[in-house]
Amino acid sequence: MKSAVLRTSMFAAAMVAAILLSACTGSADGTGTADSTGSIEGTWGDPQAKGSPSLEFTADGKYTGTDGCNTVGGSFTEANDGTIDLGAMRSTRMLCEGVDTWLETAHAAKISGDKLVIKNEEGTEIGTLSRFSE
Repeated sequence: MKSAVLRTSMFAAAMVAAILLSACTGSADGTGTADSTGSIEGTWGDPQAKGSPSLEFTADGKYTGTDGCNTVGGSFTEANDGTIDLGAMRSTRMLCEGVDTWLETAHAAKISGDKLVIKNEEGTEIGTLSRFSE
């Protein structure tokens, strides 16, 4: 009888722990792959703002957008630590005077709150994009 109670108690404790852990959406420093919608999917930056960068991530592992001048895109992968590898970014090569095309050097990203922190190949932060909501 005591072993059945003990097994039931252990099972209940394991279930509570699993439920509590599944509610976590990032690490202790507030970063992670999930945001309030649960994923990187969606639009970051304002795609309607002329001369401003934006990216849209889809469930099939692709992204498209603009660096404010040129069209960019590629495929992405998410690592367990919340890093988003942007892979080889393709880009058109138009000249747009007065537009800062920093996004074209993006290599990786990570969600921090409602911001997408963009890093270059060396791991240096080069900019951020806010989650776009219509």
